[in-house]
Amino acid sequence: MHKWTAQVKKGVLSFIVLNILQENEYYGYELIEEVKKNTDIEIAEGTLYPLLNRLKKEELVSSKWVEQESGIPRKYYSLSEKGKINLQEMKEYWVNMSSSIQKLL
Repeated sequence: MHKWTAQVKKGVLSFIVLNILQENEYYGYELIEEVKKNTDIEIAEGTLYPLLNRLKKEELVSSKWVEQESGIPRKYYSLSEKGKINLQEMKEYWVNMSSSIQKLL
């Protein structure tokens, strides 16, 4: 069971992150907290940052460094225009998929 739940979580994590980024831009730690707050899914930095790098490479998110008054600069992530289009397609697919699965349950 653990293996299956891990695969499900891994499969939907990019969908979750893109959904969160549609509302605001976040830096890494904030994004981890938002995922946890909105889904009760706990993710580690070692999971999030490779995912963000992949999403950036796919041009679904963009990033920028922001200087802080105290401390080191933070890298903020936001949804790109391509990411917005992709997210809408993902949402449509999700609605259809969950409706189909619901019929089985």
